[in-house]
Amino acid sequence: MSVEMVEVSMKAAEPLRPTGVLQQNRVFLDFFWDLAKPDQEVRLNAIENLIQYLKTENKADELDYTFKRLVDGLAHTRETARPGFSLALGQVLSAFEDVSLQSILDRIKEKHDLQAVKKKLSRNAMFGNLFGVLALHQSGRLSKEPQVVLGCVHLLQNLSQNKQHLKDLPSKTMMDILSEIPEEVFEEVLLSSLQTDLASAFRTPEQLQLLLVALQRFPQTLKPKKLKKLLGSATIINADNIPKLTEVLKMATFSVKKERILPAVALDLLKLSLKEGSFQLFWNKAIIQGMLKDQAGPSHYLCFRLLGSALPLLSLPQLKEVLSGEVMIQYGMHVVSAQKPDRFKLAPEMDTYVSDFMAGCRDSDKQLAVMVAFSSLTDLGYPVVPSVWRVVQYLQPAALQSYVDWLKSMFLQPRMDELLETRKQKDEKEKQENVFRLRKWIAARLASIIDNHSVKKKEDLMMDVSRFVFFHAFFSTKKSSADIAETKATLSVPLDDKTRGVLVNTFFGLLMSLHHMPQSDDSAEGAAVNQKRVLGVTADGTMWIYHLVQYAQVLLSQPKFVQSSRPFSPEQRQAWDSMLESVANLKKKAKKGPTAESSAFQQLFLLVGLHLFKAPEELLDIMKDLQSCVDKAQEKKAKKKKKKAAEQEQEEPEWVEVMVDILLSLLSQQSRHIRQVCKTVFSSICPHVNAAALTAILDVLDPEKDDEDAVVVTDDTKTKDDDDDDEEMEEDKSDDSDEDEAMEEEEDDDDEEDDDEEEDDDEEEEEEEMEGQQVDQNFRLELMKVLQKQNALATEQDASSDEDLDDDAMMKLDKGLAALFSEQKKKTQAKMDERTKLQKERALVRDFKIKVLDLVEVFVARQAGSPLVLGLVEPLLTLIERGMSSGSEQQEQDFLRRAADIFRNQLCRSKVYCRTAGDRQGELHDLLEKLMTKTQKLSDSSVCLYYFSASLYVVKVLRGSLSTETKEEQTAAANDLRFMGNVDVDRVSTLFRDALCSFMSRRKSPLTSQMFTDMFTRFPVLCVNLLDTAVQHITSGVREHQQGQACVLVLRAMQSREVQQLLSGPQWTELCEKVSEQLAASLQSVGPAESKVAKEKVLKVLELCQFLVKHVHQQKLSVDLDPLQKVLQPLTGTIAFKKTGKMEDTYWAVMRHFGVTKPKVEKTKPDKDAAQESAPNKKKGFLPESKKRSKRKKSSSEAAAEGAATDKSSSTDKPEKGQAKKKRDKKAKQKRAADGAAASQPNPAKKSKTESESTAAKKKRKKKKPKQKKGGGGGGQI
Repeated sequence: MSVEMVEVSMKAAEPLRPTGVLQQNRVFLDFFWDLAKPDQEVRLNAIENLIQYLKTENKADELDYTFKRLVDGLAHTRETARPGFSLALGQVLSAFEDVSLQSILDRIKEKHDLQAVKKKLSRNAMFGNLFGVLALHQSGRLSKEPQVVLGCVHLLQNLSQNKQHLKDLPSKTMMDILSEIPEEVFEEVLLSSLQTDLASAFRTPEQLQLLLVALQRFPQTLKPKKLKKLLGSATIINADNIPKLTEVLKMATFSVKKERILPAVALDLLKLSLKEGSFQLFWNKAIIQGMLKDQAGPSHYLCFRLLGSALPLLSLPQLKEVLSGEVMIQYGMHVVSAQKPDRFKLAPEMDTYVSDFMAGCRDSDKQLAVMVAFSSLTDLGYPVVPSVWRVVQYLQPAALQSYVDWLKSMFLQPRMDELLETRKQKDEKEKQENVFRLRKWIAARLASIIDNHSVKKKEDLMMDVSRFVFFHAFFSTKKSSADIAETKATLSVPLDDKTRGVLVNTFFGLLMSLHHMPQSDDSAEGAAVNQKRVLGVTADGTMWIYHLVQYAQVLLSQPKFVQSSRPFSPEQRQAWDSMLESVANLKKKAKKGPTAESSAFQQLFLLVGLHLFKAPEELLDIMKDLQSCVDKAQEKKAKKKKKKAAEQEQEEPEWVEVMVDILLSLLSQQSRHIRQVCKTVFSSICPHVNAAALTAILDVLDPEKDDEDAVVVTDDTKTKDDDDDDEEMEEDKSDDSDEDEAMEEEEDDDDEEDDDEEEDDDEEEEEEEMEGQQVDQNFRLELMKVLQKQNALATEQDASSDEDLDDDAMMKLDKGLAALFSEQKKKTQAKMDERTKLQKERALVRDFKIKVLDLVEVFVARQAGSPLVLGLVEPLLTLIERGMSSGSEQQEQDFLRRAADIFRNQLCRSKVYCRTAGDRQGELHDLLEKLMTKTQKLSDSSVCLYYFSASLYVVKVLRGSLSTETKEEQTAAANDLRFMGNVDVDRVSTLFRDALCSFMSRRKSPLTSQMFTDMFTRFPVLCVNLLDTAVQHITSGVREHQQGQACVLVLRAMQSREVQQLLSGPQWTELCEKVSEQLAASLQSVGPAESKVAKEKVLKVLELCQFLVKHVHQQKLSVDLDPLQKVLQPLTGTIAFKKTGKMEDTYWAVMRHFGVTKPKVEKTKPDKDAAQESAPNKKKGFLPESKKRSKRKKSSSEAAAEGAATDKSSSTDKPEKGQAKKKRDKKAKQKRAADGAAASQPNPAKKSKTESESTAAKKKRKKKKPKQKKGGGGGGQI
């Protein structure tokens, strides 16, 4: 700013230029203002418009003025403005090529001369020169004017000395210029000028970077002979230069420490080493022996980033060497140590480097080498990269197959010596633990490859991995077999039970992933675009789980070659064989005509069959029930062909009831996959569910049967290991969580759950200790007996009996006490164990019921139009009511929230509902009466809302929908509005009228006005019948709140178009007349009350008045509004509107319809003299300190005289309004009395007592009247 002002003042004495257009054209000048704005879009638009304007006008004076303003703006004080002016200057120079670059460079040097500018403006001048050179470079014309290039380089060399402000910007700009100019210009013009910088390349990273860029751009000019002349060596990377390069790299590292990026000079050196053939020397000496020798920090991070950046540049042998060296080991140590909180983590950057390399690389060998290297980087056997690593999705199919083969071979024969271990193994036991950790990671990695849908994999690969995991989870090899590929490889380290447990969980996780696996793209090409993709099947349409069951049968049928880890008993093997036979029969029948039942039975058979390998004892009975269910279903179909239609209707499909019982039994298993399959199966058999099957589901949810359910669920889960229970419980609870993360952190979740259980146990122990403070009477008696037996109980005669006991007696006493306390401790622990057991049982029961709610939700969604849905209303309401009064545990809240969502959002608000309830009119009316009666008796308004919603749902079902024949017959819209189907309008209206009267006549009613408003909106016919009752309660409501709510209901009803159509004509006029009378009566009873409820009631009355008066005037109805107007006119004197602006606005809006407008209030200026006189009274607490001291020293006589003077002066003042004057007079009197007491009674004790009393009085006054705080709040602070 100051530079421009100086220039303007200097040029003021020159003759005036012809600036007629410049003075008049504000549009042209606004371009330069926009260039300085911070918004980038505004700046870019300004540049574009400026160039367009200059080309259109084509005036020399405007172009010259443009260059002047742009050059001045290069040193703008606002940082965001400099790039705008620089870009604008470059674009203008590019558009007007006849303007010489040399003239603009001269302008820049002259305007921003560092020698002539003031010191405080030198920083802006530096940036002005820098952005000026950038503008010349952006013009794209530098190569055409070599002398300008030389001038720019000289200017940048001068600027590079000011690193405090510009840092490395001049060097980067110089490199950009070198990358643009041709080799001839560099050799002829710049080489001599840059010779000093090039010769001192090993001093700073910027100079070395300049040399590297020159080498890349001009290799013919900077030949080895020229390099030897400049640097003393024909190559840059050699043994002599390694120490210098290391120091330069360290300097570059710390220069970008805050930015956390890889310095460009490091990557250029790596590229140069590959070009010169000295990569081994550079990597081993400069990186490993140079940078890695520093302590962990920026130097190490440079090595890691350089490793990631080098991946696309290296050959396969170089990749293997680098990825198995010291840099990788240090990176692994960094990843392990960075797990602690508040540590810098470079792993996300490395993931980006590897992902970019994988995405851009088409060489499968290189991809495999990188994947194997990172998978081999381990910490105590566990690889440092996550098992769910997204970079796998970029692998080529060949590389993926090779990588899976490597994982399997490492699982079978762990070659621990090939791993890059960050910590050395100490003993043999630790080696075995490391093998387990490695196998655990490999199992999770194989599962994540299958689960990731982005990975391009074939079906053969997925089946191969699934078979591998299944085989080693449940079988072991006896002898190699050509038919079983898994038997050809041998285990170098046998599998222990811990590893098999991991494999079992991994297999069932894989099974779930395959269940959700979409069909391959090849088979889906011919399918229609809108057709839903089938999940869980292979390309030929066979279920994945069926292939695995066939593989399991092959293994079971060859006991010579394989051995099961848990062999089947004869009964279990028979159940397995019968399952295979049933599935084969179902598949045969499905070929004739596929049905939902057939598919559902197949899924269940196969899933239960595979779970036999995990828990055969528990699922054996379920398998038998499922078999009998299939038999009954087939018998039913066979009888259908022989029996008549009447007999068919009498026989219910019993197989559905059995099926539901099986599903309920399976839901007690802690498996997410079983839960989802049960949900899918139930969805397919929903159309066949009968009342008995639905009753079985509702019985489980019945709160009165908690004890029975608890026993069932506990029995089902007793035989499981605690760890498995916890693990699968966690899987069930996190149903929507990421499955990849669940596989990776499965063991960690177990540990966390164990910790949570320990914390719960600690809390229970604390509660037990609190209860134990009340001494158990039985324990007290036993203790007395032990003491009396050893004569150790003190009596009144001898004060202490301890002195009479010898050592043997004391020992016996100690043993007796120890036994007693040990027994008491066991009893206490037993109580705690029993309490813990009960809590776990309750948690299992609640979790089971949450799963059963899945079935209810599916049934409501799929069969919303079935009459059976009506049987869900009361059970769900009972659940919600019980849940509202239950504990505040998270599981209880989840259950309640789920049940409430199913009831209100999916049942009551569903667009599909039962339309065939004509034969159940009486039953539904009785249900409605029962619901409405219960609604009025409830105490909780939230529960009442659900009961009221259920009542409206029943009315909707009774009403049904208007048939097409009726619609054709009835032409009038009013007849359509009056349609209520099977609803007994009089009976239903009576029920809702009673509820409305209850709401209006009870002080504490669970009903709300919103409930009736919703009913009015949905059923206008019922609204019309209840309108008279609502109008009556405008004046007869039990309280003012109810009267106001009656106004709200009447207003909503009268605003409804349907109600207006139903009451058209004389009925509507009569209604308006009644409402007008009630409003007038209500307003007559309004008094000067200031309560909030009273004001709300008046506001509601005024809102109804506004609608009524406006509607009567618009429709020109013959309604007498004079009584209402007479009551409204004096209302301003009764109610003080004050700050209630809404009430005042509504009132005058009503009066405006009567032709009365709000009077204007004239604003008068306050009297300055009065304000000055009253100012000291308001600021008593802000007197100067000198006056405060002198006031304390006044005698009692002076205080009395001052008090009299104050009385006299106050009597001469102007009279004040209202209570403010009285309160100030009262405070003045209290202050005078306090001052007089303080002067006449100097006793400190009495003085403190007086002060405390006065303080208490002030606090009391402030509490009562907080509005008076401003006026006299500071008077007592003197």
